[in-house]
Amino acid sequence: MDFRLSEEHLMVRETVRRFVENEVKPHIRDWDRHGADPKVYQRMADLGLLGICIPRKWGGSGLDYIALGIACEELEYGDTFLRVVMSVHVGLTAMTLMAWGNEEQKRRFLVPQAQGQRLGAFCLTEPNAGSDVVGMQSTARREGDRYILNGEKIWISLAEVADQYLVVAWTDPDKKAKRDHSGMSAFFVERERAGVKPYTLKGKLGVRAGNTGGVVFENVEIPVENRIGEEGEGFKVAMFALDQGRYTVAAGAAGLIRACLDESVRYAKERKTFGEPLAHHQLIKQKIAQMAADYEISVLLYQKVGWMKNVGLRNTRETSLAKWHNTEAAQRAANAAVQVFGAYGFSDEYPVERFYRNSKGATIYEGTSEIHTLLQADYALGYRVDKPLRVSLPTYPFAEDAEG
Repeated sequence: MDFRLSEEHLMVRETVRRFVENEVKPHIRDWDRHGADPKVYQRMADLGLLGICIPRKWGGSGLDYIALGIACEELEYGDTFLRVVMSVHVGLTAMTLMAWGNEEQKRRFLVPQAQGQRLGAFCLTEPNAGSDVVGMQSTARREGDRYILNGEKIWISLAEVADQYLVVAWTDPDKKAKRDHSGMSAFFVERERAGVKPYTLKGKLGVRAGNTGGVVFENVEIPVENRIGEEGEGFKVAMFALDQGRYTVAAGAAGLIRACLDESVRYAKERKTFGEPLAHHQLIKQKIAQMAADYEISVLLYQKVGWMKNVGLRNTRETSLAKWHNTEAAQRAANAAVQVFGAYGFSDEYPVERFYRNSKGATIYEGTSEIHTLLQADYALGYRVDKPLRVSLPTYPFAEDAEG
């Protein structure tokens, strides 16, 4: 078993680290207060990050899924909003389209996404439906060769920045009444369509540099060819998408833990209390040791999932575990970092205050910690067993690139 990173992996890590150090850190305090400069998304595209694990045939960089995880870790080391872009644009939308889309849909939607020409967002959560997916109310009524979409989605990352949305809605009213998820379907919806109305939410606890909001759909006409998968497969599409998004969240959480660790180590060596460096005090050492252990565990968990994706193994259980553990560990690390900094940790003069606020969101989105606790218990008890997927990601190296 070889744990060494490849030359490509090391290149990705170094490239993203330079980007974060030179183009993000000098601005992040201001961006956290006022919102990020939209040009940052173009820079991510220029670096090939917005299509990092998409085959070159479809406009991407053609790297593997471990490279995606490494990029997410390094981006969240700078700020969580950067990893969120990767989660919703690459994980939830592009990777789902890569697996579920037909050739024409890949040409129309995936290529411009992979090239960073159009940003994608994922629309599942509603004002009254989060973990309870079948509680959603959005509907898409078929009329001939089109659907009429109505409803509202909320807590959508990149809501007012994205150019196209992957939307899940009910297409069978009878199954909706019975809460039968086989009555849902998935669609790609372009922002420019009449009746699409995105908006921004204000007053978030964290991830303030990034855009979060909602999208209202009022009698939006969607051609049948924009449906992803067959009618009635929307729930399966959504669950597949969440597996990809959860992987990026897990990987990013490792970066947040490392950021907390690095800042705490630096400050503990510089700060003196009771006549000696803070780092000499046993309770501070305990906090730093826990961060170091959590970081190593988190990296192993997400890179194992990346390897499983590379070789084509179903990884729903492992992805859930990595997301659950890593985000809880990141929140624990951020809390400890604030304690290490004491009163200064309560001020945005130092970044740990921002880390603390940012760490909370990941324990909620992409499946709450409570949902993942239940999932892991059901796996352990034998109540839940994964079956082979009808649709899966291409394995690495990509046959599409080899053929080209």
